[in-house]
Amino acid sequence: MKTAVVTGGTRGIGAGVAKALVDAGWRVLAASASEAERAAFEPTAGIELVDLDVTKDASVSAVFEGLDRLDGLVNCAGILRRGEEYDIDVFRQVLEVNLTGTMRCCLAAHDLLARSKGAIVNTASMLSTFGGPLVPAYSASKGGVAQLTKALAGGWADDGIRVNAIAPGWIETEMTQGLRDDPTRTDGIMARTPLKRWGKTSEVGVLARWLLSDEASFVTGAIYPVDGGYLAM
Repeated sequence: MKTAVVTGGTRGIGAGVAKALVDAGWRVLAASASEAERAAFEPTAGIELVDLDVTKDASVSAVFEGLDRLDGLVNCAGILRRGEEYDIDVFRQVLEVNLTGTMRCCLAAHDLLARSKGAIVNTASMLSTFGGPLVPAYSASKGGVAQLTKALAGGWADDGIRVNAIAPGWIETEMTQGLRDDPTRTDGIMARTPLKRWGKTSEVGVLARWLLSDEASFVTGAIYPVDGGYLAM
């Protein structure tokens, strides 16, 4: 049975990815630093909950060093602090989770993935392409994730590790709840989204699953939008 670690795997897009992988017969470790999120996660056969803080070397090492096998890593752990990210301490915190945390987990997973010829899927964003005035740290971190993905794809190809990223658009998650509750913001988003609806975490999950699969064996260094056409407008 193939094994994957999904950081941020107990909520939002991470939970959608974890469930998509389990549906395909994977063993999934859904990792989160939040005890409350782990406690609230609906039990699902095949998903094991683990305590992992992507900002701490020891926490990350403890999870990956405890594995005998790893075939996939999906980095979904991320934070956004809308309206607060011009504070340098908040800016630094967002980058530490979203960008440095992604790199920390990739490094910890490298040897196991090289052994299995596995793959990594990182979480970029629409804001890897354009900036968000209220979220400069989130925008910078997601631009960094996109470039990190390309760098690792080239750097680790000889090890047999493929590295790609998904770039979600407006997805129904806890992070977008405030926007979805605001009719004015929702109308503006839908006006630019050709498919005229919010995306589902399951729709992101099936793409991540494909990128980890052998069907994507010639795909590396790619950033895949899942945005209903938003970036095309």
